Amino acid sequence: MNPTAPAPRFVAVSLLLLAVTLAAEEPIAPIPRVLPPENGVALPADLARTLGERVTAYADRVWEVDHKPHVADAAVLVKAVDFALKHGEFYSEKEFPLATEMLDLAEARLNSLDADERPWLKDRGLVIRGYRSSIDDSYQPYGLEIPADLDLSKPVPLLVWLHGRGDKTTDLHFLNQCRKKSQAFGGFYKDQNEAIVLHPFGRQCVGWKHAGEIDVFEAIAAVSADYPVDPDRILLAGFSMGGAGAWHLGAHYRDRFCGVHAGAGFAETKIYNKLTPDQYPADYVQTLWQVYDVPNYLENLLNGPLLAYSGAKDKQKATADLMEAELAKIGHTLRHVVAPDTEHKYTAEAVAEIRTWLTESWKNGRGLPAAKIRWQTPTLRYGSYDWLKLTGLEAHWQGARAEAEWNRESHAFTLKTSGVTALEIAPNPILDLAGSTLSIDGQTLSTKPPGFPVGSFSFVKRDGQWTWGEQEGTVKRPGLQGPIDDAFMSRFLVVPPDQAPAAPRVARWLDFELNQFRSRWQALMRGTLLEKSADELDSDDLRDANLVLWGDPESNPMIAEIADKLPVKWTDDAIVVKGESYPRDSHVPVLIFPNPLNQARYIVLNSGLTFREGHDKTNSQQNPKLPDWAVIGLDRDPDALAPGTIVKAGFFNEQWQ
Repeated sequence: MNPTAPAPRFVAVSLLLLAVTLAAEEPIAPIPRVLPPENGVALPADLARTLGERVTAYADRVWEVDHKPHVADAAVLVKAVDFALKHGEFYSEKEFPLATEMLDLAEARLNSLDADERPWLKDRGLVIRGYRSSIDDSYQPYGLEIPADLDLSKPVPLLVWLHGRGDKTTDLHFLNQCRKKSQAFGGFYKDQNEAIVLHPFGRQCVGWKHAGEIDVFEAIAAVSADYPVDPDRILLAGFSMGGAGAWHLGAHYRDRFCGVHAGAGFAETKIYNKLTPDQYPADYVQTLWQVYDVPNYLENLLNGPLLAYSGAKDKQKATADLMEAELAKIGHTLRHVVAPDTEHKYTAEAVAEIRTWLTESWKNGRGLPAAKIRWQTPTLRYGSYDWLKLTGLEAHWQGARAEAEWNRESHAFTLKTSGVTALEIAPNPILDLAGSTLSIDGQTLSTKPPGFPVGSFSFVKRDGQWTWGEQEGTVKRPGLQGPIDDAFMSRFLVVPPDQAPAAPRVARWLDFELNQFRSRWQALMRGTLLEKSADELDSDDLRDANLVLWGDPESNPMIAEIADKLPVKWTDDAIVVKGESYPRDSHVPVLIFPNPLNQARYIVLNSGLTFREGHDKTNSQQNPKLPDWAVIGLDRDPDALAPGTIVKAGFFNEQWQ
């Protein structure tokens, strides 16, 4: 039993091997794995067998108690050893005992769960825990530092510490670090008594992007369920790759944190990678840099305290200098602590200054609901702050802005927008907004109180004028705006073909790419794909999950069911995309689109993660590499940089056309 798959709810199906065998062409060459490295040290056969037997036995026990709360606290330990064995994630003989130690702890916790006891919930100091991801049902680890003298009878602050890059710091090694030493601020924060420190795993090494960013918030939720975390005093901080994560998450999710601290790290793609015009990728790839590049979200950082840190001799200081210059352009002075004569690390003196800032930020809290908001975004994936939510844009990737003010005494909202076509005002917790007056871009809208509480307002721009209402029809909206990689940031199900496509070259490509997605998700994203065949899908799947469909209408019944509602057409000998035809025996369409059977979820055709092994060498390149749709030419085999020849690619407009 696979500990990442606690219940037998999905099936891994690959019926294409026969077609590959019959194909005249040679098999596609395997793509070398970058993360985690493949140069592991082999375990002695007896030890490997013993560990494997224990993993199998404990995985079965995990499945048996899967219905009980906190089973993840044992399951992450089993998974850590399981993945280390599967992928060769032992990089020194000194690491061999770690597997036994983790399984011993797993056994103790499983015994406690059998007795309906959970003694580790009362532990102080360094504690290792886990939760189950909503994306793929995988068990993901996290670490805690709980000061012995912290009063847990009342709400307490939480410091979310994002770790740096560690190519070999997979689940096993991460958990070991979390149980052995304090890591926040280079270890200079270990004697504090003011906050719980949370160490998310973030899928190990994806720069706190993709599923890694969702994991941060699921880890926060898991901690908050068991400890009295004050939601108004959650502070985000990190160093190196963690500093990049702090820049990114702080700019995209600014209302979640009372303060943001970025130590070193990168904040954008082009300058950090020293790219010159002759090295620029395709235009759509440059456009997709906007998903994560922080300068596209600069004004968002003005909504609360922000502190940067650099060593004076650290080459990554250039990022903080860049952000300082960019923020100065919009009238903000970045507070930047610089340690003299220091390279890529913290100093005790710098951390002392930072701790004063932490205390100030926790004292002030988030200050919600906000009286004033400034927000900018090129995508509806990141379109909200507190009570303001942008729900429609004139055009994705062109940039949108909003300035909003709420005078609660006079029940008045004043908004100025640019590039926005729909928005929502919705305080949380819900407040009665009945009788409020609203001014949007100089246009006044008001209504008489209806005699009952009103918790939210929605507005849409039609013919250049704002009016009450929402967008209608199939349109891009928050959580349904693409690009392809967006489908893998919430729950998704892979639906393989039931039979091989008729064209041997297409069958060969599909078999390789689907299996590559399976192995890449496990090794890089530290989980196992949820899979079902088309005839196993039920109403819950359609309601809850994005569907990742592989094949064509003849090979995949689910594609056949919705084919006439998709922006790609299949004829006997061609595929037609955006009005252009391509030979069907040598081209494959990939795309993301609202599911015609449930337009609150996506369907994806023939694609997994669009950034590939060749992009794993630096987290700054682990960005989406394909837009909303593309046509893949099979004259070139998949490799570390692309799934084949990108014959054509582009974005759908705001109406998904």
